[in-house]
Amino acid sequence: MIETIKNRIEEIVEQACAADTNIFGHDIWTHHILPVIQNAKRLAPRFDADPEIVELAALLHDYASIKDKALYEDHHVHGPIEAEKLLKRFGYPGKKTEAVKDAIATHRASVRVEYRSAEGACLANADAMSHIEHVPSLLYLAYIHHGMGIDEGKTWVKAKLQRSWQKLRKDVQDIVRSNYEAALKLL
Repeated sequence: MIETIKNRIEEIVEQACAADTNIFGHDIWTHHILPVIQNAKRLAPRFDADPEIVELAALLHDYASIKDKALYEDHHVHGPIEAEKLLKRFGYPGKKTEAVKDAIATHRASVRVEYRSAEGACLANADAMSHIEHVPSLLYLAYIHHGMGIDEGKTWVKAKLQRSWQKLRKDVQDIVRSNYEAALKLL
């Protein structure tokens, strides 16, 4: 049953990524969503996090802003609502739905909140890792999506990387340290 739910939700999220209304372009699927899922699954044992909750939360963590650009600024608030709609539609258990929602609500580096669960901490670290490992997606956001000039975009990307770095737990920093240092050197 869970594999069916994951597959159905994956189809919905990927379709939303491919939609003309998605301001991030379809590449957000391959350059952000999938890497966050991979990182979350990889980190789940380190955080003693439920891999099922972490995978679903990673799949849905940016869905609200992908689905509707008006939800971008507060996608950590709208994301849990959108996740609940989908999970409820497919009959996912209520207690597990709450765990997915909680992880999504605490994933943003630009919004400081206390993690209330291992799954939330795991997702936040997986998301930050993907920013550090996929700098071209941040460049796209700065220069294409936000329409920034060279200096402004460089400053924005560097600040985003630094916020992401600060969000990482020490042992996770060790995993991506070389990527982080290379990105900062380049910028």
